[in-house]
Parts: sequence; structure tokens; C-alpha cells
Amino acid sequence: MCWSAFPRKIVPRGLAYIWSQVNAPTPLIVFTLAGYVVFALTVMRILPGKTVYGPVTPKGHVPVYKDNGFACFVTTMVTFWLLTFVLKTFFAVSPTYIFDKFDEVLVTLNIFSPIFCVFLYLKGRLAPSCTDGGSSGNIIFDYFWGMELYPRVLGFDVKVFTNCRFGMTVWPLLVCVFALKSYELYGFVDSMFVTTTLQLVYCTKFFWWEAGYMNTIDIMMDRAGYYICWGCLVFVPGVYASVSLYMVNHPVHLGLPLTTFLLALGVLSIYINYDADKQKLQVRSSDGRCLVWGRKPSIIRAKYVLDSGETRESILLASGWWGLSRHFHYIPEILLAFFWSVPALFHDVMPYTYVIYLTTLLIHRSFRDETKCSRKYGCFWKQYRDLVPHKLFPFIF
Repeated sequence: MCWSAFPRKIVPRGLAYIWSQVNAPTPLIVFTLAGYVVFALTVMRILPGKTVYGPVTPKGHVPVYKDNGFACFVTTMVTFWLLTFVLKTFFAVSPTYIFDKFDEVLVTLNIFSPIFCVFLYLKGRLAPSCTDGGSSGNIIFDYFWGMELYPRVLGFDVKVFTNCRFGMTVWPLLVCVFALKSYELYGFVDSMFVTTTLQLVYCTKFFWWEAGYMNTIDIMMDRAGYYICWGCLVFVPGVYASVSLYMVNHPVHLGLPLTTFLLALGVLSIYINYDADKQKLQVRSSDGRCLVWGRKPSIIRAKYVLDSGETRESILLASGWWGLSRHFHYIPEILLAFFWSVPALFHDVMPYTYVIYLTTLLIHRSFRDETKCSRKYGCFWKQYRDLVPHKLFPFIF
């Protein structure tokens, strides 16, 4: 292809236009984000919750958490709607200014995130919270990947805050802001109702099950560095709610039959995802003495060795949803993302950004899971693969 066939001024004009649409953060946006951080840390600290434990690390460390995620989520959402009522009723102010200044939100988060990661790098080097970490010898990689697996600052678990109290909580807050903006502009729009409902139900399910999230690859393997912290502080708010952001300016009227159909399929996907996680937790908590789909579960008692030489045992489930594929729980997540994106119809690829990203992420993660489990369980993982031959998509892959 001959690049000279394209006018050279197209790129500069394009960049100039993009930068002209981006504004520097105003005090209002900085204050809003700082206020939310203070609020989130406060409820994270004061709300009660039972003590739960994460999986033992190769170094023998067992992370401890306070399981108050659902209480924090409900408190945050109720506070948001109460604050919305007060602002609109007594001050004629709407929280939809977040939508109007969303470029400033992203700029502010992009400024804060790398600075915060510098702090985490220095903390990991000078005052690590536990032995699960260390330097690779490459300062750039250490900054990107992180120095610590479970860093804590003033008693706050950093990854619980960045992943759950910020990323996974700001996402539904933005969904509410964008839905409110749509209502202010057009009144009730059924397509916005579908995408809003499914995202909020999914996020509610996430926080109801938050203790289980502490056993996932995000927490078990990914250190608190730029990779995961920028992702949770910037990428999640910027991309995960992008369907709702798009639909503010592109309302679609679906009609009752299609609205009902998409809602039903989305809720079914959420249920299957929840039920798959529940099956695994029930089998492990009962030591295999339970029923899965009305039958005694097929399990493998896989032994593994810690760095200290201590031998531990874990249960690998090969029944129920987990008998269909080794990473089946990713499938309903992908389908759900599609069902809350498709109300935008097919006029543009932009509302499908999240589902495309999620599909790529989870396929890649299935390979990471395989590598981790193969190293951890050895011959037991081979037995599990013989029992459940499909990695992700049953009978396909």
C-alpha cells in the first residue's frame, strides 16, 4: 500500500481534533473523585464483615479479608441515589455532570494512577507487607508488574480497594449516571433499561460473591503494579461502562418483546455464572460430600507442594458446569456482556468494545490458568484434563 496516496495532513488534524475535545481536570471533578475515595475507604473500614481467607501462597502466606463487599456496595449505591435526590431537589444540580465532564474524569485518573503506582513500587521495595513479592531486577518490569502480591497500607488491602471498592464500584455508579442522563434527555428508553439492569444485576452478584473473587487469578497471581492498578483505576471506569456511555447519545427503542427476551437471556447468563461458582465452592467447602445436579460429584484430590516443602490438597471438580469445560464460568460472562451490548444494535462497533475486550481477555486468561494449574498440580492436572477434555467452549475448544 502506498502511504503517499493519503493526504499527510489527515493525521495531524485528527490528533488536533482529539486533543481539542479533552479538557484539563477542573476542581469539581478532582473534588468528586477525591471525595469518593475518602468515602470508599471509610465504608471499607467501618462496615462489619466476617473474616475470610484467601488461598495459601507458594510462600505459605494466607491472606485475610473482611467480607464486607456487599455491604459496601449497597451503602454506596443507596448513598448515591440519596445524594442525587438531595442535589436535584434542593440545589438543582444533577450528578450527570460526570457525563458532561467524563473526559476530565479520565484525565484525572490517568494522572493519579501512575503516581500511585510509583508509591506502590517504592513501598514494595522499602517496606513490603509480606514475602510474596520481590524484584525481578528490572525496574521497568517491576513498576509494570508490581513488587507485592498482597500489599497493605494503613491496614487497607490495596487490591481490594483498587479492584473492588474503586473499579468494580465506580463501574455501576457510572452506569447509573449515564442512565440518569439518558432519562433527563429522552425519558424512559427500553434499550438503556436493558443494559443498565443487566450490568447492575451482574455487579450486585459480584459483590454478593466477593469472597470467592479473592480466589481468582486477579488476586492470586497479579501483583499490585501498573498493570492491574491502572486497569482498575482507569480502564474499568473508561471501558466497562462504555455501552451505557454510548447509548446516552444513541438511544434505541427495542419494543417490549425484544426487551423482555434480552433481559431473560442476560439474567439466565448471570444465574449460570453464579451457579457455576457456587458448585465449586460447595464441593470444596463440603470436602466433596454434596450433590451436583443431583449426583455425587466427580472430583480429583490434587496435591501440591508449597515453597516451604509443605504438601497441601485441593479439590478439582469435574461435574456439573465444570464437567462441560475446565473454564466454563467464562462463557456466561462473555454471553452476558453481549446481551447488555446488543441493545445498541449494530450501527457501530463502539458499544461492543467491552465484549470484544472481555472475550480476548478470558481466552488469554484460560491459557494462563492452564499454565498455573499445570505447574501447581502436575500429574493431577493431567488427570483432570483427561476427565474434562475441553478448555473453554464445550466440544469446540
